[in-house]
Amino acid sequence: MNVRPDFSKHGNKAETAPAFLSVWDMHAYYGESYIVQGINFNVHEGEILALLGRNGAGKTTTLRSIARMDSPQVQHGEIWLDHQPLHHMSSHEASQAGLGMVPEDRRIIPGLTVEENLQLAQIAPPIGWSLDRLYNLFPRLGERRKQEGVTLSGGEQQMLAIARALSRDIKVLLLDEPYEGLAPVIVDEIEKTLRHVKEQGMTTIIVEQNAVRALQLADRAVILDTGSVVFDGTAAEVLEDEALRAEYLAI
Repeated sequence: MNVRPDFSKHGNKAETAPAFLSVWDMHAYYGESYIVQGINFNVHEGEILALLGRNGAGKTTTLRSIARMDSPQVQHGEIWLDHQPLHHMSSHEASQAGLGMVPEDRRIIPGLTVEENLQLAQIAPPIGWSLDRLYNLFPRLGERRKQEGVTLSGGEQQMLAIARALSRDIKVLLLDEPYEGLAPVIVDEIEKTLRHVKEQGMTTIIVEQNAVRALQLADRAVILDTGSVVFDGTAAEVLEDEALRAEYLAI
C-alpha cells in the first residue's frame, strides 16, 4: 500500500519513490486528550526522517502509535510497514513485524550487564545483528560488556538502547529524543553511528528537540503542529527556510 502524505501548508507536491512505512489518517488519544489529529506521511526505505515540532506537537505520541505501544490509543487510521498492516497489532506483534523502538527513557534493565541486556533481546527470533557486529559498531559497549547496564554513562546507555534495538531483525528504527542530556561530543558519536546504520540500509525515524542536529542528519522532515502535519519535505528545505523554522520550531 502506498499512501500519499497530506501536504497542508508546505512541502513537495509529488513523490517518486514508493513508501516503505505509511501513516494514513492517524488519530491518537491519551485518555480524553486528542493528541494526533489525522496525520499522513510516508517514510521511504533506507532514509532517515526527522519528525519535528514544538513541545506538545504530538511527536512522541506519533512514534509510540507507530510502535503500537499500550498508550496512546489509536482510534482511527492505518499504519503500513512493507505491505503489512500494523494498525491492529499489539506492540509485541509490531516488534515481530520489524519495528525497533528506542524510547526516551532507554529502559535499560537493572541487574543485567551490557551483554545480558543484548542477549535478552535475542532470546526469540527474529534475531538481528550479532554481538560481535554490535561491539564493532559500539566499541565502548564491547569494553564494558560485563558492566551492569544501568551504571553506564548517559551516552553509553543510549548506545546500548540502540544496540539492543538492532539486535532484533528490524526494518525501521524509531528514536525518541536520542540526544537529550548528552554532551555535544557524545551526540557526534551517536550521529556517526546512525549514519553507519543508514549505510547498512536501515530506515530510521528520529524525534528530537535539537532540530538542527536532527535535520543535518536526516534526508527528509515532517513537522507537526498541534497534532497535524504542517510540513512534509526535505531536511534541506527546512534548514533553508528561516520563516518555517521560526514559526514551527522556534529556531
